[in-house]
Amino acid sequence: MANRESAHIEITPEVLLKAYACGIFPMAESAEDPSLHWIEPDLRGIIPLDRFYVSSRLARTVRSDQFKVTVNRDFDGVIDGCAEPQPGRQRTWINERIRSLYKKLHERRHCHSLEVYLDGELVGGLYGVALGRAFFGESMFHRTRDASKVALVHLVARLRAGGFSLLDTQFVTDHLKTFGAIEVPRRQYHKLLEASLSGEGDFLALDKRARTGGDVLAQLAAVN
Repeated sequence: MANRESAHIEITPEVLLKAYACGIFPMAESAEDPSLHWIEPDLRGIIPLDRFYVSSRLARTVRSDQFKVTVNRDFDGVIDGCAEPQPGRQRTWINERIRSLYKKLHERRHCHSLEVYLDGELVGGLYGVALGRAFFGESMFHRTRDASKVALVHLVARLRAGGFSLLDTQFVTDHLKTFGAIEVPRRQYHKLLEASLSGEGDFLALDKRARTGGDVLAQLAAVN
């Protein structure tokens, strides 16, 4: 379900957070389209945090520490990367209003980025919104193989360490299915969302206990 925004409602960071709490999120038709649409899919994509799957090949890559992963170091750079064309996605929905809104959420510590570096160069990452114990993944990108996958592994370990209970992916792609993503009906999603809005997740908790890729994988294997 998609509804074009009302001309009488200004979308502020506060309005945006209330929308997430109600199960809806904004998108634009394209980078050139100044208007936004409120989206509430009939089937919502999520990754159950206790069933996240990491292949043995990807685990070796994470454990090797060939990539350096940081948090909130270059939010603008991640947004730029997510707005770039990707295989199977030649057009972006990230327009200037999206950039401005999520940058303001970032400044309020409700929107976070993970950056992935290789030899000092930003080669991948993701960003999303944290509210209560829910994390709403917005977009990810890669400029070299496995960079976005490594970002997702680090994200899930971070969410598990911080006591989060919901990872919302909005939609499910074949790529996300390889990590355990599933679709749930709107009613079930709202129950999960309501439960996740009680309490407060700590997005930075993993920083106190993880220094290497091996630590990140150990966090994923831990029983919370």
